[in-house]
Amino acid sequence: MKKGLRWKIVLTVAVLAVAVFMFFKNKINLGLDLKGGIHLVMQIVTEDAVTMETDQEILRMQDLFKKNTITFTSMTRLAPGRFTVQGLASDQEGKIRDQFDQYLRDWQYSISGATATVSLKPAAAMAMRDQAVDQSLETIRNRVDMFGVAEPIIQRYGQEQIIVELPGVDNPEHVQELIKTAAVLEWKLVKAGPIETEEALLKDYNGVVPDDMEVIKGDPKQEAQGFYLVNKVATVTGKDLRMVRRSQDEYGAPAVAFQLKSDGAARFEQVTGENIGKRLAIILDKKVQSAPNINARIGDSGIIQGHFTIEKADDLVIILKAGSLPAGIKTLENRTIGPSLGADSIRAGFLAAMIALIAIMSFMVVYYKISGINAIVALILNQIILFGTLAYFRASLTLPGIAGIILGIGMAVDCNVLVFERIREEYALGKSILNSISLGFERAFRTIFDSHMTTIISAVFLFQFGTGPIKGYAVTLIIGLVANLFTAVFVSHLIFDATHSNKTQTLSI
Repeated sequence: MKKGLRWKIVLTVAVLAVAVFMFFKNKINLGLDLKGGIHLVMQIVTEDAVTMETDQEILRMQDLFKKNTITFTSMTRLAPGRFTVQGLASDQEGKIRDQFDQYLRDWQYSISGATATVSLKPAAAMAMRDQAVDQSLETIRNRVDMFGVAEPIIQRYGQEQIIVELPGVDNPEHVQELIKTAAVLEWKLVKAGPIETEEALLKDYNGVVPDDMEVIKGDPKQEAQGFYLVNKVATVTGKDLRMVRRSQDEYGAPAVAFQLKSDGAARFEQVTGENIGKRLAIILDKKVQSAPNINARIGDSGIIQGHFTIEKADDLVIILKAGSLPAGIKTLENRTIGPSLGADSIRAGFLAAMIALIAIMSFMVVYYKISGINAIVALILNQIILFGTLAYFRASLTLPGIAGIILGIGMAVDCNVLVFERIREEYALGKSILNSISLGFERAFRTIFDSHMTTIISAVFLFQFGTGPIKGYAVTLIIGLVANLFTAVFVSHLIFDATHSNKTQTLSI
């Protein structure tokens, strides 16, 4: 054996050994289209985040005005990112401007007589909407992780959309409900209700909802019947939660215990202390869960009661721990893929790959004779390296990924065809076998390298800007092409050199 061949053989064996080791050590995950699961495209209603921020600023300014003895009659939200303060005293305009300048730096305001109009600056509103999408993405990811879904794909898509792919989900309806539940938890003072109809509820208000109030319907699942008239601005929200866990109420039924952060606890204690004897509605996703009487000042802890099962209480704990969504969600696309469909896809993909391999191998042996076996060996080694690399990176194999593998097989054989035709040309000119082999690889390499690099660059852009299935296609194509540069050039050349060391041999090509 030539000395130059030894290190090439050692390198080839080492690469293959590592690939085989990685394949058996790690697991290749199956994508959504092969394993089954759910695919969701969701629109984040970012206007809700601006509305909630507006309400919180109203509540904060009310407290500041009271502490600084600034006269006003009401603060009312006109639209998301816009509210008015009415009943201002003209001799306090300086103090009012000081409060606005100090605490509303992301807002712009104008004062006309006894009314001030406050609006969120456009740049701040845009940043708030963008943050709402990012926070929704993180909240959904936290919920999915706590639920225990393996290998999820959760990513931003466009300006205000999120794609969620959850392979291997046994109960897609349950997971969808967990993801889509906004979990906007609010405590609001009840002004009237519960009453069976909205018309009866607003009888004392001439049928018109006051500007600083809103009508919320009770959740029939919690036996909170009727309609409630509540403050528009919440006393505390789910953002103020410090701890939440499943507990029991006084009757031993499942409930959710909570503790508030210091700021929220202070507001909660103040509001409950000032409204003893009134009712406080616990509102989840714009539905009243319960509205107990305030019998005493409440500190930083309490429980959320309802007709919960253990599973429902655990789900509520999960979504509250992961954080409430900062905005509502609209489902634009909802696809559920069953495991049986995934199994059919696996069989179809495997059959296609096998047919392609058998057809290619048969062609190479018939057309290139013994040299065709060289191409087949290189192709098999290419697939070993490909699957070993996929296992190492714990990549998810998808149906488009299988298409990428099949395309890689075609390009691998194409490399051998380029080399073999070059070798044929050199051999036909009367050159020696070893010289023909060497010149064939040398002169075909530039074409092979150029074609592979341009395809890899295209696949990189597919991976960068594509979604789940497109990424799967790009990953398998990139790995297959890189492996092919090693097997179809380096390993194939090594096989020729090792099998044609005898000058008296003939070249079967």
